[in-house]
Amino acid sequence: MRFIGLDLGTSSLKAIVVDENQGLLAEHTELLQVSRPHDGWAEQNPESWCTATLAALDALWSQTDCADVAGIGLSGHMHGATLLGKDDRPLRPCMLWNDTRSHVEAAAMDADPQFRAITGNVVFPGFTAPKVEWVRRNEPRIFDQIAKILLPKDFLRLFLTGEYVSDMSDAAGTAWLDTGARDWSAPLLAACHLTREKMPHLVEGSATSGHLRPTLAARFGMGNVTVAGGAGDNAAAAIGAGVVRDGTAFVSLGTSGVLFAANDAYRPDPATAVHSFCHAVPDTWHQMGVILAATDALEWLSRLTGRTASDLTRDLGDLRAPAGPLFLPYLGGERTPHNDATIRGQFLNLDHGTDAQSATRAVLEGVSYAFADCQTALAATGTTIQRALALGGGARSDYWLSLLATVLKIPLDVPADGAFGAALGAARLGQMAATGAGAEIATMPPVARTIEPDQALAEVFEEGLASYRKAYGLLRTL
Repeated sequence: MRFIGLDLGTSSLKAIVVDENQGLLAEHTELLQVSRPHDGWAEQNPESWCTATLAALDALWSQTDCADVAGIGLSGHMHGATLLGKDDRPLRPCMLWNDTRSHVEAAAMDADPQFRAITGNVVFPGFTAPKVEWVRRNEPRIFDQIAKILLPKDFLRLFLTGEYVSDMSDAAGTAWLDTGARDWSAPLLAACHLTREKMPHLVEGSATSGHLRPTLAARFGMGNVTVAGGAGDNAAAAIGAGVVRDGTAFVSLGTSGVLFAANDAYRPDPATAVHSFCHAVPDTWHQMGVILAATDALEWLSRLTGRTASDLTRDLGDLRAPAGPLFLPYLGGERTPHNDATIRGQFLNLDHGTDAQSATRAVLEGVSYAFADCQTALAATGTTIQRALALGGGARSDYWLSLLATVLKIPLDVPADGAFGAALGAARLGQMAATGAGAEIATMPPVARTIEPDQALAEVFEEGLASYRKAYGLLRTL
């Protein structure tokens, strides 16, 4: 038997085929476009996800025989508001996870004590509920036509299966889920002028959510294919990386940045702005410190300088003391620990000697300091991370990993092949749903190498972190 993992990312859809031992048989990536019509807005056309999925499945079929595919798992970027009319067509572009236009609505919800009490989380502007409330206030005709509200990967599920279903991990990022009970909250839906009928049915990420439509199965030469509940992108990456057992963790250097810790119990602490969500398998939860710009900050510098991100980081050499310039990576607001949608980035201490390399180092340092803020926030909840896997595109830079390990003061384990984390997690969930396998198949990957903190530079980067936090404090007074 074979299994497909579909990972709907912000900038691309990644698809893989694996065998029963999760050996990679085929992979393909389709690029996606994000629209930013105004400052703080980020939208995507949901129909483009379906087009990309068909193209990716065609590409997989060209690489390997998919006739014996038994299960498909889905992963996707969280929090997106995909609003459907009665004909199942999107009523407007999907507002993405990094769309912060609804900060006023989010603040109003967060001021209502029942939201934090029931969800275990701050209501961030990026979450789904405030986005839908923004639509109610600013696009009432569209709000009145809403028949179903789906998260991005769940719109793909509808396309593949015809079913309105979501999973616990993704639903936890809407601000409508009772995270401890793992079910929609009627009081929170009512507070947002919504009913349960507009929500998808909920299943665990490793459970069956439906089956591939016969027309699609026939097109790709497949039989009766089970489609798993799947997971939000970070929970799926954790399944792919084997971060399921309490105390295991990963740090992800993707478009956004995530410091993720698996938990065997529900441990909410909204005051820290740490996300406390359901995990993708039953009776597990997880916590995340989230920053909105990780590699996205480097891509911003790439556009500014006209040099590619890989070119900017290619010749950094061994880790050195802080660059001199100080960068605060709040290009589109920040989540953990600040919960501030309106704050913006800063470049400080520039002088005539500031060049592209020192600016690059400053960007990497600023993002690393933001991760340290997440680490401190997690520690305040009682979660201490001893070591972590390093995932995401930014983990290809040994300089950045050495910097991050030194700032966080923990070793970082680099997987031998970490390129398919969330897609592999999705495929594993597809295997669980199709075969009845449990979380034991979510094993940790072989570690290629471990990046240890540079003890000789620990003190100077501790001073750099102090300067970073002082700069943030000054920024708040402006």
